Amino acid sequence: MAYVPRLKSKYNEEIVTALKDKFQYKSVMQVPRLQKIAINQGVGGASTDKKLIDTAVNEMTTITGQKAVPAKSKKDISNFKLRKGMPIGVRVTLRDNHMYEFLDRLIAVALPRIRDFKGINDKGFDGRGNYTLGITEQIIFPEINIDQINKIMGMDITFVTTAKNDVEALELLKQFGLPFKNQNTNQQ
Repeated sequence: MAYVPRLKSKYNEEIVTALKDKFQYKSVMQVPRLQKIAINQGVGGASTDKKLIDTAVNEMTTITGQKAVPAKSKKDISNFKLRKGMPIGVRVTLRDNHMYEFLDRLIAVALPRIRDFKGINDKGFDGRGNYTLGITEQIIFPEINIDQINKIMGMDITFVTTAKNDVEALELLKQFGLPFKNQNTNQQ
């Protein structure tokens, strides 16, 4: 029997029926699903130090379990000493089993390691059912050895869903277990 990630089987067995009941879908195919997770990381000093890109690619590959590729600039910007085609960041797109494995590690291990963590903000939706989450430090992932880090860099994680609106996407991500902040709590 082939290996099935925990969150993939949870989606098929629990989340589909919960969302179908909540939003009154007529067919199972109308239920929103997670298409891909796109992770990108801008490397600020990459125009002056070429080794930063190599270390960022290695770190991103270690975190995601899939080979990361350098992102190249699209145009010349003289103020930043940037030429078209220079590597300025790192990106990776996860689909299917890699995506569910990464999401599981993000929810269960990485997010709880953030200092003073009170939940993720629900303001990162784009109006079309996609959600972007910013992480300030890559050291929250247990795959990264803190002693071998030369520079702390953040990353953006985008969850691309088939949801038609933000309400459906928010409910889908909540069902997966993403810890969103409670809106009802009073801020002191």
